Amino acid sequence: MDHTYMERDYLTEREANSYSPLALAFLGDSVYDTLVREKLLRTANVQVGKLHAAKVKLVCAEFQSSVYDRVAEVLSEKELAVLKRGRNATGNTVPKHADPVTYRRATAVESLFGYLFLLGRNERIIELFELIMQDVVIEF
Repeated sequence: MDHTYMERDYLTEREANSYSPLALAFLGDSVYDTLVREKLLRTANVQVGKLHAAKVKLVCAEFQSSVYDRVAEVLSEKELAVLKRGRNATGNTVPKHADPVTYRRATAVESLFGYLFLLGRNERIIELFELIMQDVVIEF
């Protein structure tokens, strides 16, 4: 049955866990990116170029990796298992500007966001996103 994302059926934990961590990260990257874009847009009505420059700082592997431990501290056992699966995923190519450990930790955060999105756990996504952004100073 075809659904738009607005009319989607949520998955069970078992179904969501059947996806590879990299597939979850593929989706989670978009979920996280959208949240960052919305936060920036609501923060200031500035030129798109300035919004983009600010977004790049918050969506890069280095930033996502830097919040890994903070996120890990507040996760349930099941969420932590997803985070660790994402961190330990193999097969992802590492960009030239990021070291493998940094990139894997960023992938882990994205995997968690993708997993929670598939489950329809939007409140939890927002809770974790707010935790990630709590000390961020946005400069345009």
